[in-house]
Amino acid sequence: MQLFYQKDIPDTGNIILNHEESKHLVKVLRKVIGDEVLLTDGKGHLFTCTITKSDLKRTELSIIEKKETPLPDHRIHLAIAPTKNTDRMEWMLEKITEIGFQELTFLKTTNSERSFLKPDRLEKKMVAACKQSLKTHFPVINPLISFHDLLKNDAFADHQKFIAYVDEAHTHHLFDLAEKNTSYLILIGPEGDFSPEEINLATKNGFAPCSLGNSRLRTETAGLAAVHTFSLKNR
Repeated sequence: MQLFYQKDIPDTGNIILNHEESKHLVKVLRKVIGDEVLLTDGKGHLFTCTITKSDLKRTELSIIEKKETPLPDHRIHLAIAPTKNTDRMEWMLEKITEIGFQELTFLKTTNSERSFLKPDRLEKKMVAACKQSLKTHFPVINPLISFHDLLKNDAFADHQKFIAYVDEAHTHHLFDLAEKNTSYLILIGPEGDFSPEEINLATKNGFAPCSLGNSRLRTETAGLAAVHTFSLKNR
């Protein structure tokens, strides 16, 4: 099963695929007129189409059927301080997309190593991972915001909120603390971890300290572990 992506797909009629998707469909997969193609708009819709015009730059499809893909009963929002090495963030994004999450926010913290990321490159990585893992609901990737601004946001009032940081006194694993079928927001700090002031402020704002296991994890590994834990809780 191969999934293709196109923004703003109409409910019925014809679709002109962009150059990148057209080239992959015709040159790589060698699809021809009359073949069926599965397409998504990233908003939860799955379209079954047939090829009516085969072209490397502008392949034309005709819509046969449109289906709505339901959202999961839980929602995962990962807020994480980006690493100095952008490749590590891109790797994490690919993996958590394959597992399944809904929103990613990059945090600027006291010990942050990086304050700039390329949104276009991140989006391409995310789209490719969604297509590979057959996701029709594409995650939201938010730009970098400060730790304090995130805590001020009252949109997370109905979320279960967690903060993961290095502390041997943590006795409760995230898996045991998380409730099923709800919305989650978890904070993951940089390699230098959150500052004591940030940890104190987060707990005062309703974020529960949690453990991700006995090992000390890199930032991107912690982000992956958190998303996987929530996913396992809701399996």
